[in-house]
Amino acid sequence: MNDYSESLLVHFRRSETLKQEALALPSIDLNLRQLCDLELLLNRAFYPLDGYLTQHDYQSVLDNMRLSDGTIWPMPICLDVPEKTASSCNPGDKLALNDEEGFLLALLTISDIWQPEKQKEAQAVFGTEDANLHPSVKNLYEKTAEWYVGGTLEGLNLPVHYDFKEIRLSPAESHRRFSLNGWRHIIGFHTDAYLHCAHKEMILKAAREAGASIFLQPVAGLDHPGNLDHYTHVRCYQEIVKKFPKNMISLGLLPLASRMAGPREALWQAIIKKNYGCSHFLVAADHGDPFASRLDHENFYLAGKAQELVKEYENETRIKMIAEEKMVYVEDQAQYAPVQDITDGMAVKNISSGELQRRLENGLEIPSWFSYPEVVAELRRAFPPRSRQGFTIFITGLSGSGKSTLAKVLMVKFLEMRDRPVTLLDGDIVRKNLSSELTFTKEHRHLNITRIGFVAGEITKNGGIALCAPIAPYEESRQANRELISRCGGYIEVYMATPLEICEQRDRKGLYAKARSGKIPVFTGVSDPYTPPSNPEIAIDTSELTPAEAAQEVLLYLEEQGYIR
Repeated sequence: MNDYSESLLVHFRRSETLKQEALALPSIDLNLRQLCDLELLLNRAFYPLDGYLTQHDYQSVLDNMRLSDGTIWPMPICLDVPEKTASSCNPGDKLALNDEEGFLLALLTISDIWQPEKQKEAQAVFGTEDANLHPSVKNLYEKTAEWYVGGTLEGLNLPVHYDFKEIRLSPAESHRRFSLNGWRHIIGFHTDAYLHCAHKEMILKAAREAGASIFLQPVAGLDHPGNLDHYTHVRCYQEIVKKFPKNMISLGLLPLASRMAGPREALWQAIIKKNYGCSHFLVAADHGDPFASRLDHENFYLAGKAQELVKEYENETRIKMIAEEKMVYVEDQAQYAPVQDITDGMAVKNISSGELQRRLENGLEIPSWFSYPEVVAELRRAFPPRSRQGFTIFITGLSGSGKSTLAKVLMVKFLEMRDRPVTLLDGDIVRKNLSSELTFTKEHRHLNITRIGFVAGEITKNGGIALCAPIAPYEESRQANRELISRCGGYIEVYMATPLEICEQRDRKGLYAKARSGKIPVFTGVSDPYTPPSNPEIAIDTSELTPAEAAQEVLLYLEEQGYIR
């Protein structure tokens, strides 16, 4: 037996021993965010970390952007667990870490268990404690468990991926690829956006100035694998790579749970790029900003701060910062030029992300100077015109406001059109078939509405029409559904603004009377509140309209927005 075969046998026996050991250990199933962190810990993309931060390291990272030994590291990487798990573990114990289906991935030897001050973490990492100002602070407060566990990891398996395996490179694999290509200087480009002609010119300009080859490393993050947008993104990246000179660019996916922490995020990504073998890192002025490129919202972080921070620590991270230069199309020169080189009198063209979306939704031309035909073809396949998209009509209002009647009229109208499958998710029908075990507590009502949203989202994603007609009394539930469904198609919220006294007059089942006499202890509009929608697409008062007239208002809105023709 040669040395290589003997090492494989030793590794196999060690893995089998760990697996047998894990069967007797407490275990937890990780969520998608935690799986991303675990994969990058195990494949050494998070070097120098060999596991989750100890409490001492965690505190040092918050205070100084360094581990307790002085090594630069800007992002807290901790395993968050519920109180039940934390209370059953002690330092020195082992914890088995599984994927969402219970498949064993790693063993954690626990060194620390503590309850963090989330407000302090939010202020240190994101620059604010206010969840209303920064979406990642909201996620920290609401979606991160209350206890943290630190310790070292023994990896058994990496999370399993079935998509695009040839470009899911580990740091070891990217180093090997660069070495085989003879690359010594590599500029890393991190993105989660669609790339077009301006991006290609920007990356090429930076590569020329650095004398470097290019490693395009987009994020394959938390929306995968259920989000079709993920596959469209990757196919578009594969097409854009073909537009570069041969042997100049390499493509690899990064399973990163982004924090959107602005300057800290940029520095963190720079360290990750160094671990993948990059010598340079392309950094945008608004790098890591949660509102970057959004025309409807000001950026949270000051422009240029991310570039300054990455530049400041170049000597320690051993990766050079290259500032992104925005490019625009100069019509009279028929080429792209940096924004800073534009002078008065130049005819400049640009298409914003909002304008691109409008053109896709309405089937309008997308010029070749803006994007490549192959990329546009992928986008049109994923984002057809609204007249061919699925959509959800979410009708909310008090009992007796006309929700179910409007939904039934609309269902008939859509079935007559015969261009999309139609599904009615009426409140009573859902309660009977989907949520029969739920009560009418606030928590269960929220769960009932988000269940409706999940089903409606699947219908919408697959090109159908979902008609939802629950009471849905809470804004939080409705906003969660809007966020979920809007990713995969249209979402139209219809508020039935019929006054309470009219609803009571129509009460054929006598529910209001029973509620007022105390026979129904929890009833929306009587003993339980109804919060009207903050910004519905349509508001209808059926005390003044017939069902046919109400349906006509909805149909006219859909026609105006391009959903029906």
